[in-house]
Amino acid sequence: MHTITDASLNKLAEQVAEILGKNNHKLVTAESCTGGWVAKCCTDLSGSSAWYDRGYVTYSNEAKHDSLNVSHQTLDQHGAVSQAVAEQMALGAITHSQATISVAITGIAGPNGGSEAKPVGTVWIAWAHKKHVLMCHCFSFNGDRESIRRQAVYQALVGIIENARDSPLSMG
Repeated sequence: MHTITDASLNKLAEQVAEILGKNNHKLVTAESCTGGWVAKCCTDLSGSSAWYDRGYVTYSNEAKHDSLNVSHQTLDQHGAVSQAVAEQMALGAITHSQATISVAITGIAGPNGGSEAKPVGTVWIAWAHKKHVLMCHCFSFNGDRESIRRQAVYQALVGIIENARDSPLSMG
């Protein structure tokens, strides 16, 4: 993957703003390993309050449970870095917001915390609309902590654009 610069993230955020604004959407973010970076990219843009509702940084399992209704059973059974948790985060964010579309990110940015089954760079991203998960994908990113997090933010923004464009999300 090419080097992801702040400028390229800003350009993607501008595309997110355009497509969400055009389709009358509000976005909510639920982030773990990216620590609010997607929210930062969105709110860096003037006028983002027209299409960005709120963000959750749920780093611990308890925060995922308390703020986003991720079940303890799902966390115990699948671990925080899993499709099931990413999907529950995306749906929980929609439930606890005024947004029409969500993105949720959970992963292992490293350098510690990886395992053979879930190595450093494993990141799950889910996108949802109302009560339906639109897409959930597992990425295997390479690089250091900064690079893995940057790649996750990039893919999250790309997915928002794809889902807002390709899904029947318009409220009008």
